[in-house]
Amino acid sequence: MISRTLLYILILVSCNVYSQNNTTKGYRIEGDTLIFTFDARDYSKFTEEKTGKKFDFGDFDINSVIVSGEFNLWSRDHWKMKQIDTYNYELRKSIHDFTDEFSWEFKFIVNESFWAEPSKKDQNISIATNHGQSIRGVYNLKMYTAYPDAKGNASFKLNGYKNAQKVILAGSFNKWNEHLFEMHRTDSGWELILQMKPDVYQYRFIVDGEWMEDPDNQNRITNEFGAYNSVLDIKAYTTFKLRGYMDAKNVILAGSFNNWDEHAYEMRKMDYGWKYVIPLSGGKYHYKFIVDGQWIEDPHNSVKEYDQDGHINSVIMVK
Repeated sequence: MISRTLLYILILVSCNVYSQNNTTKGYRIEGDTLIFTFDARDYSKFTEEKTGKKFDFGDFDINSVIVSGEFNLWSRDHWKMKQIDTYNYELRKSIHDFTDEFSWEFKFIVNESFWAEPSKKDQNISIATNHGQSIRGVYNLKMYTAYPDAKGNASFKLNGYKNAQKVILAGSFNKWNEHLFEMHRTDSGWELILQMKPDVYQYRFIVDGEWMEDPDNQNRITNEFGAYNSVLDIKAYTTFKLRGYMDAKNVILAGSFNNWDEHAYEMRKMDYGWKYVIPLSGGKYHYKFIVDGQWIEDPHNSVKEYDQDGHINSVIMVK
């Protein structure tokens, strides 16, 4: 149950199997693999890229399908899909190939010239833009930072409300979509398990169309409607290692995550050097090691930045 101010990443075990919500279109996720899926029958219109002219599904034969989106700079030729049968194509990618926030817009290019057009009825869509201006009636498909997974790291529970017909989980992790994440009925109420990237999220429940905060989560923030959004902080256990320095008597980890405290995070001596593990929210952090009183950068991390005082620090990104 989400009832603490800070929710650390957990390993959740469930006897129920939840697949990704089948209202998402264009992709599915299996473990650490993201699978782009294209079924030609799901698209009634195709737009020719050069002319903007629209064609119906039956107007031409499909010879190739390419995934094009923000993650590959809307490439026209790099991410070619494999044909599975007459209508279906797939492309498999590791989730780790997506190095930024896992929230991207994309489309499919058919025969290297035609954009497959999602409809406004699809749940995971976003209005397409051109030079910052919205294009009326044109949509891109969208992936989200969170997805249902029985072994995910965040278990959302709403106790009671057993007479409700439908409960939806909506939040900043799915652009407050009112349909995408439908919760499952349990003996005690409702539940949905998600896999989520480390970050701070806001969310609410929608019970038969009525929005409400999580009554079991005291961490909340006022929203623009004068009500409350519940807040969830997903943290990833992050390991800092300093190799060598075996003759050192004391090594401290200090950084922007602990206000550069010179005493709090005393590292543990290992057979290779020194180690410290802390849970961190998603984001960028500066850090250094203090070896017997001497401040040093991480010699095995090439990523460094100047801080506001002009000091060079090592940098770690938590995603």
